[in-house]
Amino acid sequence: MAAGGEEGRAAEPEAAVEPEVEEPRSFKDLGVTDVLCEACDQLGWKMPTKIQVEAIPVALQGRDIIGLAETGSGKTGAFALPILQALLETPQRLFALVLTPTRELAFQISEQFEALGSSIGVHSTVIVGGIDTMSQSLALAKKPHVIIATPGRLVDHLENTKGFNLRALKFLVMDEADRILNMDFETEVDKILKVIPRDRKTFLFSATMTKKVQKLQRAALKNPVKCAVSSKYQTVEKLQQYYIFIPSKFKDSYLVYILNELAGNSFMIFCSTCNNTQRTALLLRNLGFTAIPLHGQMSQNKRLGSLNKFKAKARSILLATDVASRGLDIPHVDVVINFDIPTHSKDYIHRVGRTARAGRSGKSITFVTQYDVELFQRIEHLIGKKLPAFPMQEEEVMMLTERVAEAQRFARMELREQGEKKRSRNDDDDTEEAIGVRNKVAGGKKKKRKA
Repeated sequence: MAAGGEEGRAAEPEAAVEPEVEEPRSFKDLGVTDVLCEACDQLGWKMPTKIQVEAIPVALQGRDIIGLAETGSGKTGAFALPILQALLETPQRLFALVLTPTRELAFQISEQFEALGSSIGVHSTVIVGGIDTMSQSLALAKKPHVIIATPGRLVDHLENTKGFNLRALKFLVMDEADRILNMDFETEVDKILKVIPRDRKTFLFSATMTKKVQKLQRAALKNPVKCAVSSKYQTVEKLQQYYIFIPSKFKDSYLVYILNELAGNSFMIFCSTCNNTQRTALLLRNLGFTAIPLHGQMSQNKRLGSLNKFKAKARSILLATDVASRGLDIPHVDVVINFDIPTHSKDYIHRVGRTARAGRSGKSITFVTQYDVELFQRIEHLIGKKLPAFPMQEEEVMMLTERVAEAQRFARMELREQGEKKRSRNDDDDTEEAIGVRNKVAGGKKKKRKA
């Protein structure tokens, strides 16, 4: 992997010593300074999570860290608090760099830095693709304290933005390191490691310890301390997990049945492709549900718009591809539905990790068709438990099929129209714009009545 394999770097990480004493009860007990404790309080963080208990004291001692923790475990706080505390002691611009795999996660981490550091005047900048490089160059020229970036776009600025460098950097964080490397950002990470100081603190956070992550650890960390909260793949205890076994052709009807059965909850529905996400969002809208899509073919502004509407509870159903399955902290997801089963079992853990976060409870329901049995068995094997079937009334589902078929037809028409619009305007339209689908549905019903 990267440059910097000098002596002492390849040392195996020390295991974090399990404390015999009872766990600290507050952030103050962990050594967090008063002003940051108040910030945690304002964010509603009453007690530190397990990973925070393990990582914060070690980080405050100035050690490098490998944090292995399940999704939704409070990792951002575990690295943000020690960085902000160090920044308080020695204020400096371009102090810390956080690398993340996805744009949404970058914005979310930035929000947490801004919230925790608002009383001490911390400025952060997000550097990701899909946004104008000129405005990003101007933001970098102002020398923020913290940069949160995806590797590709950061390398772009390091190579092309005059006057921008990270030679004074004190902290490097790689969040979701396994995912950064899975997305083949290895060469970009190499380039970044070559141009930042070797004399720095490095925090590596990952849900899984892959061979690539171990290689990266040897290249980037100096005798780190390992803070592992979960050594095996696991899902949160308070998550109720179910499956439903259904014929593939009735998937849409079963989805509508479940949304009706669990009405009043907020849902995150995972689909395998951008097209299916868009189609299902249109289908549900035609049936009167407040559904909103989030996928890679939408522009960055539309993606953030979708996310913010869902976070603000203006929409109760978010349909997403796996671009949204990791790292996004949307506090109020009550139910996760795997409409399309994930092909990689590990993605199941990250998807269902969108609910039951930070001690809350939640439900997940996985759709298993005749084509998905083997994939489902792999998931059960990975999490080490057999899932119960979700209780269903088959005849009620069948009563929905006619209405669903009509909505499917309009969704297909709508997709075609959007495709034509996109070709003519070369613009990626979100389905949120008024398209008049419901009017068509209503018009269609009136015609039927007349007939």
